[in-house]
Amino acid sequence: MKRRSRLEDEIFKKLSLKIEALDIEGTLEEVERALSEKIPPYEILRQGLSPGMDRIGQRYERNEYFLSELALASHIMKRTMDLLNPYFEASKKGCLGRFLIGTVKGDLHDIGKNIVSTMLTGAGFEVYDLGIDVPDEKFLKKALEIQPDFIGMSSLLTTTMLNMKSVIKLLQEDGIRDKLKIFVGGAVVTQSFADEIGADFYAKDAIECTQKARNWIEMKKGGTSL
Repeated sequence: MKRRSRLEDEIFKKLSLKIEALDIEGTLEEVERALSEKIPPYEILRQGLSPGMDRIGQRYERNEYFLSELALASHIMKRTMDLLNPYFEASKKGCLGRFLIGTVKGDLHDIGKNIVSTMLTGAGFEVYDLGIDVPDEKFLKKALEIQPDFIGMSSLLTTTMLNMKSVIKLLQEDGIRDKLKIFVGGAVVTQSFADEIGADFYAKDAIECTQKARNWIEMKKGGTSL
């Protein structure tokens, strides 16, 4: 394994501190600096952005940051991905796993889902976001195409949350349900509902979703899990 240089350590440290401080321009400058030093994009995510995003999550849990700060962190991550995306095509190594996500059919809410997507990306996952009002068949079709490790479904309406169950049923009927893990979340979703419809994980927010996904990957690789 290649040993990190002092310059790389310096860049990663500054990058993690800049994003933790929600410094948009400072974060983008450090990402550009890392790219100019030929640091691989997933290393920039894992060693620089991800530690900072982790601390943002910890501050959120301690009520030092709130939803508005998470939304700003999400915006910063999107800006950094604009810089990093061209480099991902040349290097897919280091991806923790593939995560397919979308808001279920009939639901047009996406703020929470977007924060989850960017948090997962910051943690090193390859995220495929289907957007809002996603038909059941679209989840299935994309899952067959990319073979994700996870599918995440969001709902903020009691009138649409049962569509999560219909997606799971469709995956079962096609024989791929057991090949992936399913996350559900949203304002109206609870752990008991997740259990009722046969989902693998319930996450109350982006921080919990990211942590549970990483824990499962570590367990799959033979590590430890909470």
